[in-house]
Amino acid sequence: MKEIKITGQKRETTGKKASKELRKAGMIPCNLYGEAKEGKNPVALSFAAPMSELRKLIYSPNIYSVELTIDGEKHIAILKELQFHPTTDAVLHVDFYEVNAEKPVVMGVPVKHTGLAQGVRDGGRMNMSIRKINVKAPYTNIPEFLEIDVTNLNIGKSIKVGDLSFEGLELVTPKQVVVCSIKATRNSIQAAQNAEA
Repeated sequence: MKEIKITGQKRETTGKKASKELRKAGMIPCNLYGEAKEGKNPVALSFAAPMSELRKLIYSPNIYSVELTIDGEKHIAILKELQFHPTTDAVLHVDFYEVNAEKPVVMGVPVKHTGLAQGVRDGGRMNMSIRKINVKAPYTNIPEFLEIDVTNLNIGKSIKVGDLSFEGLELVTPKQVVVCSIKATRNSIQAAQNAEA
């Protein structure tokens, strides 16, 4: 997994008005959730980070571990949740989750296909059903992407999450979820009929 560095400063005041002022100044309100708990509820460390630094993390197909430096204190975290404005798509809020090398976390990892599917060679069309698979592992074991070989995939066939396994990773996405499939096209049906004739 790639690493990205973000610096931030603790927020003294929270609430809508304070958050609005921060956004005007090019800063985004953020929370870091970690090991600290009050009763059963996790305690959030409220801070603000510059949009210029968050942009690469937010608008990227890649997944990152984030080295957060908040007022000089370092934390390793992953992106947990993003809030966007419903009409302008501006980033309103970012939640991070503090991680360590021992404790497993759940993350959506991008899927990458390798090979040219037999079904595509026969005129079929590759259909991508999901772009990410949720995996559970210590963050240090989570790869940048999950490589899936589609070379032997024929028309009408699919690869489901249950067909896959990756060393050191527990797949959390339900087993019956289809990752990709090969759909028949008009050309492929025609070619099959010609071959039978």
